[in-house]
Amino acid sequence: MTDVNADVVVIGGGPAGLMAAETLARGGLKVVICDAKPSVGRKFLMAGKSGLNLTKSGDPDFNASYAEAAPRLEQMIAAFGPQDVMSWAEGLEQPLFVGTTGRVFPVAMKASPLLRAWLARLDGLGVRILTRHVWRGWEDGKLVFDAPDGLLTMSPRATVLAMGGASWPRLGSDGAWSIYLTERDVEIAPFSPANAALRVTWSHHMQPLFGAPLKSVQFSAGPYTSRGEAILSSDGLEGSGIYSVSRGVREGHRLAIDLAPDLSIEDIASKLVSVKGKPSLTVRLRKALGFGPVKIGLMNECLRPAPRDLGALAGALKTVTPRVDGLSDIETAISVAGGVKWDQLDDALMIKSLPGVYCAGEMIDWEAPTGGYLLTACFATGRWAAQSALVRLNA
Repeated sequence: MTDVNADVVVIGGGPAGLMAAETLARGGLKVVICDAKPSVGRKFLMAGKSGLNLTKSGDPDFNASYAEAAPRLEQMIAAFGPQDVMSWAEGLEQPLFVGTTGRVFPVAMKASPLLRAWLARLDGLGVRILTRHVWRGWEDGKLVFDAPDGLLTMSPRATVLAMGGASWPRLGSDGAWSIYLTERDVEIAPFSPANAALRVTWSHHMQPLFGAPLKSVQFSAGPYTSRGEAILSSDGLEGSGIYSVSRGVREGHRLAIDLAPDLSIEDIASKLVSVKGKPSLTVRLRKALGFGPVKIGLMNECLRPAPRDLGALAGALKTVTPRVDGLSDIETAISVAGGVKWDQLDDALMIKSLPGVYCAGEMIDWEAPTGGYLLTACFATGRWAAQSALVRLNA
């Protein structure tokens, strides 16, 4: 069993862990990052495949997107919020652009250039990265790791835990760390999928539409609504519009789809009546409302038989309800709810029962929609935990 010396050990090489390491190293401390995988930032790179939405600009209700956790996260995001994320990325020579909805992306539209620049910066700051080092808790007060050359122990002055939640375990966030914290009487809220696809049992009539986008609709589930898009798949519905309301489905609310969100029931009925002659329902919907095959297919699937009365049909088109069988598995969810409970952490993000041990990122019990909120909170909590550790060690 070998021993490695460091002022601070950061366990987890995702965005929260890397931000913590950068902050600590800038504070003059000797920092070691340990990650279970052969390389760091794997889920970060996966997020970049769809454009790497770093943050969101110009959202006056930014903090409200964190729901129950908002009061605890408010200070952290005030200290490192959307504008700070943008300045940080530009400091790594990554030009950004702001989309029409305020979402912020690198011009490169992928994560790899930013991650390479970030790792180069960390190397210049003297941060040491140890990959294939799997944390196994504590033994005799020391951190213990399964390392390529056998067991390795460390006795840092502080530890930052940033191992993610339990989504996409093949990328490193498997939630296995919860065992070691539970052994130390740290309370953890059970993990459940967030920003997840929905499972729907379709009839064979829907098969030709699999892979097609569902646009210009509004999704709702309880108090959650979204005007985003979705994709029909053999398993159900997925996409940004669905992810935003998946929490409502998880909480037991019914998914409803408004196929004409910009029109009132009266407007729809008037347009339907205006089509002359005796057209089929498909032709009437296409001529009156501009419905394409996807909307018509979804209506036929969920409203069969469709109301003959055009006024009743107009109302039904505002609340189409597929038969949802639940959320997709946590392994494929974008993020998770659950994690270390807030009452187990002090205002510095230090575990109250484990002095000198801090939590950051998705290990903590918070959730947020996609759209830049997830990464921003990971950056902010990683930086906050690191600055808290610096204050404590310097004191």
